[in-house]
Amino acid sequence: MNASSGQLPGQLAGPLAGKVVAITGATSGIGEVAALELARRGARLVIVARDGARGQALLARLRAGRTTRPGASGAADHALHLADLSLPSQQRAVAESILAAEPRIDVLVNNAGAVFMGAARTADGLAPSFALNHLAYYTLTLALLPALRAAPVARIVSTASGAHRYAPVPAPGFALEALQRDGIRGYALSKLCNLWFTRTLAQRLAGTGVTAHALHPGFVATRFADNTPWPWNALMALRKRMQGRTPEQGAATLLALAAGELGQGASGRYFADGVATDPVPAALDDSLAGRLWSLSAGLTGLDLQPVR
Repeated sequence: MNASSGQLPGQLAGPLAGKVVAITGATSGIGEVAALELARRGARLVIVARDGARGQALLARLRAGRTTRPGASGAADHALHLADLSLPSQQRAVAESILAAEPRIDVLVNNAGAVFMGAARTADGLAPSFALNHLAYYTLTLALLPALRAAPVARIVSTASGAHRYAPVPAPGFALEALQRDGIRGYALSKLCNLWFTRTLAQRLAGTGVTAHALHPGFVATRFADNTPWPWNALMALRKRMQGRTPEQGAATLLALAAGELGQGASGRYFADGVATDPVPAALDDSLAGRLWSLSAGLTGLDLQPVR
């Protein structure tokens, strides 16, 4: 331990030193790159993973990067929690498990996501795209708010996508069924939900010291969307070869937001390539965003009233 900086040897001094970062979707792609870099910068990670083997492999890599002996002062260990975040019951259960173990969370990174083809539904009767890509963000964020509010300054970072521009926008006053889409259109709509959620969340957290932002990582050459059928998977593979960013490039904006290097000032913004940018006009519609919030609160039993 460097007494002057409070840092472990081999770690970088900076805004993440000693911070607790909870992250989903960290066992592959930009999430894995982000997790390794967050730890390198001195953060202690609380990881939520669906696949136990992949989660343990990541944990081993993180632990191997420590340069002090286990149990040494300041060498707080990273933590792994297992959950299938497409299932609302497991979303709530893992949030409660984390909350019981973590009195303070400085950064929450909502990053888990996937494209689901076909018309399958979860055990709760929800479209998987909506359940994983939106409802997991909503549930974990609201359930973990007590720990986030315990930090002097806390940040919520949610991975959205430029695909939101192709979402079928539901009519005002829409019912839950309007969000229950499948395939590419369902994925695009779930990413629009990320922006609605972030917008309303930022409004309701105003004045609390907790900020919320969303980001587009760009088209990244990872295994994401490899499960889509032909011709989608062929088109995805071609685009990855021709236009795909590296996972390191895709994780850059996420890392900058998590570290507080971006996102100063107004909360609730959408970032791409390290710059605050405008989403489609529908993403800025408070009526549509409020309707999504009401439906999500009804499904989860979790709500957040604006700070007066």
